[in-house]
Amino acid sequence: MNPIHTLPNYINGQWCASSAREHLDVINPATAEVLARVPLSTANEVNQAAQAASEAFTNWRRTPPTERVQYLFKLKNLLEEHFEDLARTITTECGKTLAESKGEMRRAIENVEVACGIPIMMQGTNLEDVARGIDEMMIRQPLGVAAVIGPFNFPGMIPFWFLPYALACGNTYIVKPSEKVPLTMQKVFELFEKTGLPKGVVNLVNGAKEAVDAILDHPKIRAISFVGSTPVAKYIYSRAATNGKRVQCQGGAKNPLIVLPDADMEMTTRIAADSAFGCAGQRCLAASLAVTVGKAGETFTEAIAETAKKRIVGNGLDPDVEMGPVITAQSKARIEQLVQQGADEGAKLLVDGRSPKISGYEQGYFIQPTILQNVEPTGEIARTEIFGPVLSLIHLNTIEEAIALINSGQYGNMACLFTTSGAAARKFRYEAEAGNIGINIGVAAPMAFFPFSGWKESFFGDLHGQSNHAVEFFTQTKVVVERWPSEWSRQF
Repeated sequence: MNPIHTLPNYINGQWCASSAREHLDVINPATAEVLARVPLSTANEVNQAAQAASEAFTNWRRTPPTERVQYLFKLKNLLEEHFEDLARTITTECGKTLAESKGEMRRAIENVEVACGIPIMMQGTNLEDVARGIDEMMIRQPLGVAAVIGPFNFPGMIPFWFLPYALACGNTYIVKPSEKVPLTMQKVFELFEKTGLPKGVVNLVNGAKEAVDAILDHPKIRAISFVGSTPVAKYIYSRAATNGKRVQCQGGAKNPLIVLPDADMEMTTRIAADSAFGCAGQRCLAASLAVTVGKAGETFTEAIAETAKKRIVGNGLDPDVEMGPVITAQSKARIEQLVQQGADEGAKLLVDGRSPKISGYEQGYFIQPTILQNVEPTGEIARTEIFGPVLSLIHLNTIEEAIALINSGQYGNMACLFTTSGAAARKFRYEAEAGNIGINIGVAAPMAFFPFSGWKESFFGDLHGQSNHAVEFFTQTKVVVERWPSEWSRQF
């Protein structure tokens, strides 16, 4: 048996062994196999990365943006060349299907492509003769050192909501991946190394809470991006903002799908199942509630139950598998406990996917698609983020009641409507209180040239990831007012 590899950090252009005394196993959730050991790096190692990034910033910010994006062009090509390997790594450490991992990497690459347009995206404004002989302009300049604290569910994509924009704008960067899924970023940083990027511009520090707190407190780190649960998002936002940092924190969600009687039921069922059970329900845009209105209750309920029962669950590397495992044994236990809580609150277990037997993968952390029917709208299970392949069904009489239910919730990440009525769609997109709205769409994930959104307790901050929001987040504006009296020019 080969010895288990301990992952290094990447600081100041070098791979270096961590001085951490504590390590965690990186586990394949489909097989429970130990893939590697990840160090829980110390605050001192975060400091080393921050110092390296700070020193590199001086020259990097002076590098013309047209030159900075050349490294991103190289990175884009390298990501394409290693696309299959990166996708397999995501599936191996995260559990999702290979098709889902490929979709994740495609979104990551799209963000690199958009960031390559930074010479235009970072342009300021100017106005001549705002007063006699006076010109005024606004320019954008980078902040300095920035960092991302990544989640487990999209180890390849989510760092790229932020990283390429930060680099293109002239900042230097630190990545702290989730300690549950650090392998993907190890491979990404091997590709960074091949681009010839100057030392210290990008740095990788593995770790858990000690490393996170060191990032939040370090005086040289000016901006922090985070994606994860709402309690942790609140903690990170509060602590980092108290330290005077610019912060963007994506939190949890309880995403509803509203199904009207006039919806195309075959399409709606297929899309709703993909939304609720794709990535084993472990994504911030997964459908968690399906709210049927009027006569849609009978037809949709029967159809979604049959679809859920047929979904093929197993190792994501199997091309026939449609849904992989959840991330850890602890997550599996938590999800199953919440399903039981829903039943105890009076919901009917229409499809019970707990503790399935997956042949050949008996040690894996599997839950099959699960559906709770007649969930109480004001009950705990209707408002708790389960983050697993569990769909709760609620029936209401009108679209007004459905919108009121959405707007009464604490989260506001996504809300979707299924209908053939343009009037209903317009009403919904205008009134529903969520940052990402879908009309006949089950996962309203913005393309890279739109900012990702999120309202209420699904987001803390004011500028989101991706596109022009990322450019604004990673730059600060400077207004310059100049006087050049006309008589001064006469000497020439």
